[in-house]
Amino acid sequence: MRFTLATSIVVLAVLAAAAPQPTGQGIGMAVPIIKRTSLVNADKSVNLDALKSHVAAFKAKIRRGFTNYEKNTGMKHPSDVGGVERRGAGESLTNDQSQLWYGSISVGTPAVPFTVDFDTGSSDLFLPGSACDSSCNGHTIWDPSFSLTSQDLGKSFSLAFEDKATVSGEQYNDTVSIAGFSATTQTLGAANKYSPGFESPQFPADGLMGMAFPSISSYGASPVFQTLVSDGSVSDQVFSFKLSSSGAELYIGGSNSALYTGDFTYSHVTHQGYWQVDMDNVKGNNKTILTNVAAIIDTGSTLIIGTPSEVSTLYNALGGKAAPSAGQGYYTFPCDSFPSISLTFGGKSFPIAASALNLGSVSSGSSDCVSGIVGQDIASSFWIVGDVFLQGVYTAFDVGNTRVGFAKLA
Repeated sequence: MRFTLATSIVVLAVLAAAAPQPTGQGIGMAVPIIKRTSLVNADKSVNLDALKSHVAAFKAKIRRGFTNYEKNTGMKHPSDVGGVERRGAGESLTNDQSQLWYGSISVGTPAVPFTVDFDTGSSDLFLPGSACDSSCNGHTIWDPSFSLTSQDLGKSFSLAFEDKATVSGEQYNDTVSIAGFSATTQTLGAANKYSPGFESPQFPADGLMGMAFPSISSYGASPVFQTLVSDGSVSDQVFSFKLSSSGAELYIGGSNSALYTGDFTYSHVTHQGYWQVDMDNVKGNNKTILTNVAAIIDTGSTLIIGTPSEVSTLYNALGGKAAPSAGQGYYTFPCDSFPSISLTFGGKSFPIAASALNLGSVSSGSSDCVSGIVGQDIASSFWIVGDVFLQGVYTAFDVGNTRVGFAKLA
């Protein structure tokens, strides 16, 4: 079933009546978000196919970002080391968007509501368009012809994902609103084809909204939040996330002081594109094991993905065992005795809860569990710091001062 304009307007009316509205320019507002994950089987063992697909998706996303960066700036990204490890021909993967945090936006005039995956590791917004084939069934469809403010830019787009899958379509400008703030003349894509990983019910959100920097945009355009800033819709140039099983939200135009305690510890963005910062060190069992590690903060990743050599060094120091059944770069510990691991940013160490680090048993009934820090060649010299870490902190992305802040959850 495809959900069209008429049904969407009914939904919008209900949402508008219930949703709080900003009372003035720059007053931050929250967007409730929901987590969807399928990395664990019903018996609490790790879904290895989904785990490998998740990593493959991020290899493709990083490659896409590096390609866009070079296209947009004329320079190779400084963290692009090339030589990404290719998947073996005999290794079967499913194209599964297994992890996402999603919430609501609206597009067009009249405004139509959609759900999107909020991803700080990419920069573009796309939705299923009216010309989309059956691959978009089950999603709310965006029809630009019904919007008084849409403008066809006469440009196509094609976004590469894992296993040669793509999302492709036409670029438009239109008004995009989130939490009551509006970005006018926002570039977005109307997809005419979804790759299998974005089909419903594998991907419950309608589309994806990137929240990184313009230099990695496939459209060569400003992401939604930066458009809000340039339009003057928000005076506090910050958006913040609480990613946890209880009360998860995206906060637009600042941070929600009810959700964290104490002060933020900030790390400045070292290179705009991704939210790339310096990670001072990685500690294990209260000992410093790695130092001066570049990292990107990515709400679109479940895992922490590091370079194979550094991750191997970490696990060798902690007694982690390689997990051949899971694949190269995956490690296990006894399920009941995971080490204490913390990441240090801005001089402050933030612990990773064992419950977050432990993804689940390597197989049904096994006493060994897979760790959420994975060593993979993703063609970059930085680590990807995702949900395994982020669910334990409150995170502020400060566009105005190009920095990322972490605080203790309330």
